[in-house]
Amino acid sequence: MAMEILLARVDSRLLHGQVATAWTKKIKPNRILVVSDNVAEDNLRKTLITQAAPPGVNASVITVQKMLDIYKDPQFDDLKTLLLTETVQDMLRLVQGGVDLSETGVNIGSLAYADEMILLTDAIAVGPEEVSAIRELHATGLDVFAQKIPNDSKKDVIPMLDKNKL
Repeated sequence: MAMEILLARVDSRLLHGQVATAWTKKIKPNRILVVSDNVAEDNLRKTLITQAAPPGVNASVITVQKMLDIYKDPQFDDLKTLLLTETVQDMLRLVQGGVDLSETGVNIGSLAYADEMILLTDAIAVGPEEVSAIRELHATGLDVFAQKIPNDSKKDVIPMLDKNKL
């Protein structure tokens, strides 16, 4: 037994209005876990994220290793979690470390654009590292899909990569 993950989402903006309202209403988590080594070391970002949690849902910012440590700890079995990572690479590290996302797949909500990246959608930009991590997640049998908000239809990310020859 392990904690229940209701949604595993990659979003470079992490916990923001869309996630805090639309997604939590839809999936009804009792905990939001933001998993990012960078943010866990940044007290200002950590504070802003925990304050952005909607009423009635606690948000915690933890490192990738901490998530791997608590995932199978029976003490956390009652958590119904909205799992957020800032990067696809962090989500891949969680899967490689034993976090089971076979029920949810991986939702890619938003990946910020930087130089040399290719836009897959208006909200998702990828470079070689993101492409590699997405393909590795897919190779483990996971559904990797783009979906900004619950009302949007899920779009498989792999054909988007293929179309762009990535």
